[in-house]
Amino acid sequence: MPGKIRKVVLPVAGLGTRFLPATKSIPKEMLTLLDRPILDHVVDEAREAGIEEFIFVTGRNKGIIEDHFDRAFELEQTLERRGKKAELAKLRAGTPAPGNSVFVRQQEPLGLGHAIWCARHLIGDEPFAVMLPDIVVQSAGRRCMAQMIEAHEALGGSIIAVEAVAHSDAHKYGIVDVGVPSGRDGAWPIAKLVEKPAPGTAPSNLSILGRYILGPEIFPALASQVPGAGNEIQLTDAIASLIGTIPLHALRNAGRSFDCGSRQGFILANLSLALDDATLIKEIGVQIVDLLADSTLLSKLIAGSAEASNQRNAA
Repeated sequence: MPGKIRKVVLPVAGLGTRFLPATKSIPKEMLTLLDRPILDHVVDEAREAGIEEFIFVTGRNKGIIEDHFDRAFELEQTLERRGKKAELAKLRAGTPAPGNSVFVRQQEPLGLGHAIWCARHLIGDEPFAVMLPDIVVQSAGRRCMAQMIEAHEALGGSIIAVEAVAHSDAHKYGIVDVGVPSGRDGAWPIAKLVEKPAPGTAPSNLSILGRYILGPEIFPALASQVPGAGNEIQLTDAIASLIGTIPLHALRNAGRSFDCGSRQGFILANLSLALDDATLIKEIGVQIVDLLADSTLLSKLIAGSAEASNQRNAA
């Protein structure tokens, strides 16, 4: 019987170079989607899946993240005194219970695999989740991590969330090659893992989404892992070294994902979440329609879409 997934590792030590200069002083994880930091949406997904303990792997200049998940007594007292009950409830709902958040430092930016390895003493001998903090998943039902935990309970071993990307973009991602379906919808045994394959060499177009369930056997694999793509310790390479020794499955994400570490993904996530917010859409729906009706803006949108389509087809 697979162990219960109680803990999640959230590697938040990244420099956020794709979002400079904003991330010079603000961690990319704290940029806001609507009125909440990106990281809040990821932590919410973990909570919805039943995860109880949150391990944040941080770096220099990331103290604001620890402050965000702490109590803000002065702010709470002010809201209470002013009778702002809804705001106070929202603030308290986003604060983990005492002792449920742990922060550990990754002193050097040596890659995702190294960040996960830094949490080894806090995980111990049990399976755990990993969630990349700049990937936000939107779904009409249960989000990705809840589906992964259900798959883990049925299949055991490690689970990696995947989604299809354009074949021309496969070299930008960790790529999974899969075998015969397992009998569960959207789940396949993994035959091969490649981190950022050379253009034209990817074994498939199934990219790793940034959601994992791993067992403690990953830590010895990471400890002996040599640097890979980008001269970093790659989590993908360490997982690949375990193929054939443990059950290892890919689970297709049923929702929609946004890479909020990029301008494109960040803007799309804000748009999608805004359109899904019934109250907000009443307030800004007319303005959105007006923007799309502006002939100049519309012509730019059409021209940009056509150019992007042509580039993708040429690739």
